[in-house]
Amino acid sequence: MATRNTIILAAGKGTRMKSKLYKVLHQVCGKAMVDHVLTQIEKNKMDNVVTVVGYGAQDVEEALGDRTKYVLQKQQLGTGHAVLQTEDLLGNLDGETLIVSGDTPLFTAETLAHLLEYHEAKQAAATVLTSIAPDPTGYGRIVRNEIGIVEKIVEQKDASAKEQAISEINTGVYCFDNKTLFDALHLLTNDNAQGEYYLTDVIGILKQRGDIVAAYQMDDFDESMGVNDRIALAKANQVMRNRINTQLMKSGVTLLDPENTYIDADVKIGSDTVVEGGVSIKGNTTIGSDCFIGAHSEIIDSVIHDSVKVLASYIEKSEMHTGSDIGPYSHLRPEAEIGERAHLGNFVEIKKSLIGNGTKVGHLTYVGDATLGENINVGCGVVFVNYDGTAKHHTNVGNHAFIGSNSNLIAPLEIAEDSFIAAGSTITDGTEKFDMAIARARQVNKPGYAKKLPW
Repeated sequence: MATRNTIILAAGKGTRMKSKLYKVLHQVCGKAMVDHVLTQIEKNKMDNVVTVVGYGAQDVEEALGDRTKYVLQKQQLGTGHAVLQTEDLLGNLDGETLIVSGDTPLFTAETLAHLLEYHEAKQAAATVLTSIAPDPTGYGRIVRNEIGIVEKIVEQKDASAKEQAISEINTGVYCFDNKTLFDALHLLTNDNAQGEYYLTDVIGILKQRGDIVAAYQMDDFDESMGVNDRIALAKANQVMRNRINTQLMKSGVTLLDPENTYIDADVKIGSDTVVEGGVSIKGNTTIGSDCFIGAHSEIIDSVIHDSVKVLASYIEKSEMHTGSDIGPYSHLRPEAEIGERAHLGNFVEIKKSLIGNGTKVGHLTYVGDATLGENINVGCGVVFVNYDGTAKHHTNVGNHAFIGSNSNLIAPLEIAEDSFIAAGSTITDGTEKFDMAIARARQVNKPGYAKKLPW
């Protein structure tokens, strides 16, 4: 039975990145490069996916989990040697095998599908994915004969001056007849400038045997970008951001300044939402329809329901329900949940708390480890004092309560519904329904005393 297989090459150290982080784990728009590659491969429904790991193998396996099988390349002896490490898993299978590098995050599932279709239509032993490079420096060159048939692929360091002038480059993506691939891998030598076993040399071996070698030239060179240093990483992020933003705008999202809007690959945004410039939306964030995300807001791993307004605020691992609003200059820390039509004004910080439907927290307030009911008014400068130096404690505030300005609520505490906390109070005991709690010293005026003061 014929199978479709993929090998992801992810064993190189990536010394040019000059980083402690393993190269293929560097992120492009919020997702590791190798994860981008695997995500696009998964869309083509492969029977087997095998990732070749080397340096940082454990970190790569943690990042990708059980979405792929793994083999270890203990010594970095070249791309051909890396592919050969998969022989125990794939070598005896009928069908075709796609080979992709883990540091090429911009390939799309559509391009890979077209390559597979072209390979099958040509009944080729091997098909190389190529592109025309504005500057081919550093890429392997596609050498064709006078009628355009692929003769070989020459690496930059082994290319003659004439070959280096060729602008058609090898993108590093191939499709092979699986058994033919592994037969040819055993014939590789390392007689080259690098002393490595090049996968590209398999093309020459197949040509010498008289097998069909095809080349599918894709239109968009940007997809083929390999990331080997921080400069290329920045360019890849730019290309991916443009791709994400363009797709969002096509789906009905308004981006007022797309060149300065930073949206990660896994973010979802509903139609008729408006996003101003300087906004960053990261991780697994979902934003509903008809929202307004104001300039310079940052939203991470959060759920924003429909018709929410965010003004210049920071939201992390939190949830805002329909019709709520926040900001400017407010902060939702992890596990904050803001109810429908709730209002959070400027300089409000919420942490691990539920703010009920219709509740208003106007400004200059901290709410931590608390559950606030519906239609509560929280005045200016209120502090929910949740930490005693050793442990965090919880405060519950019932529906329709009023918390006066500059009050301190010392947890643990139960504030009953419809109760009233007078401004300037430090509350240490709970209240009953309809209580008014006042906890402040009585004012004392000393006539004439100001004359004695030193100013």
